[in-house]
Amino acid sequence: MNKILRAAWLLPLFAVAACTSTGSNNFATTVPVVATAPQTVNVLPTPAQSTAAALQTTDVSGFVEASALGLMTPNDKAQASSAQFYAMQFGRPGAPRTWSGDKGTKGNVTVGPYVRVNNLDCRDYTHTVSIGGQDLVHKGTACRETDGRWAAVS
Repeated sequence: MNKILRAAWLLPLFAVAACTSTGSNNFATTVPVVATAPQTVNVLPTPAQSTAAALQTTDVSGFVEASALGLMTPNDKAQASSAQFYAMQFGRPGAPRTWSGDKGTKGNVTVGPYVRVNNLDCRDYTHTVSIGGQDLVHKGTACRETDGRWAAVS
């Protein structure tokens, strides 16, 4: 009886071994593959993406030298606005955020550290616009309003 119990653990191995086949019985069948055109899905931006897109379209007129505004194209202003927003929001003090626009127009924004004023985050900034080989520099201070936009205060 002990010999039978000792050999009982071999039974599952024999059962599995009996299931395998070495013959050429191939039961796989081919199924036709139907290709479908990819479907377009309209993906709406998340509220955070919508807010960030709205915030980065800051009016750049308060952040660049007034004489540069008349020489800048709409694309130049958009690039300067985006750079201004990202520099103010995420920039390290002293690290310039560069941008380039149309026809060689370019610029950079350098910010200072955050300062808390009247319960608002504020930063000093320097925004340099290079147009036609001339550098037009504007320095000021901006504070983040309660709605998240940055507004020049000086």
